Amino acid sequence: MQFPLLSCGLWALLAVQATATALTYKLGANEEACFYTASKTKDEKIAFYFAVQSGGSFDVDYKVTGPNGKYIMSGEKERQGDFVFTAREVGEYKFCFNNEMSAYTEKFVDFEIAVENEARVTLPAKQGASPEHTESLEESLFKISGQLSTITRNQKYFRTRENRNFSTVRSTEKRIINFSLIQMALVVCMGALQVFIVKFFFQGARKGYV
Repeated sequence: MQFPLLSCGLWALLAVQATATALTYKLGANEEACFYTASKTKDEKIAFYFAVQSGGSFDVDYKVTGPNGKYIMSGEKERQGDFVFTAREVGEYKFCFNNEMSAYTEKFVDFEIAVENEARVTLPAKQGASPEHTESLEESLFKISGQLSTITRNQKYFRTRENRNFSTVRSTEKRIINFSLIQMALVVCMGALQVFIVKFFFQGARKGYV
């Protein structure tokens, strides 16, 4: 599945063609799920981001395979990753997540796959504008683009941290509730056992008296 990606634009400075896939996938226990994207020209930049939002130890195995069947990158028991690589060959690239390590736990994985082909163009020059002014404007716009990318990555990171912390809080609440129920059950059992012992002693004392 492919969606148009809104680029930062740099307004008239950059001519950007990009496609992206941003999904949240429920990865079942013992499941391997693969997703695909195509590179139409050589030397396109492919950005790959993922983060495990919930489930187990928040880790997953991943691997990226190129059109020639060779592994581009892989990892085991990773919580998240943010990579950019150059597509040296035209064709289909495969991104796989593996949860075979978990026999019972399902996991939710956020991921994004973006294919970009950027071509820098010159700003239309105005009468009386110096080349130095145009170059400084271009550099400023590129800095803004980099800062926006950094903000986007930070937002993804904080969202992942928030989900994991919330999952930890829910897990702690469940443990507290279970411990409280066990404690209550033990108190009731101890009370019943004490009543039984006292009753047994009194019955034995009456028999001896008779």
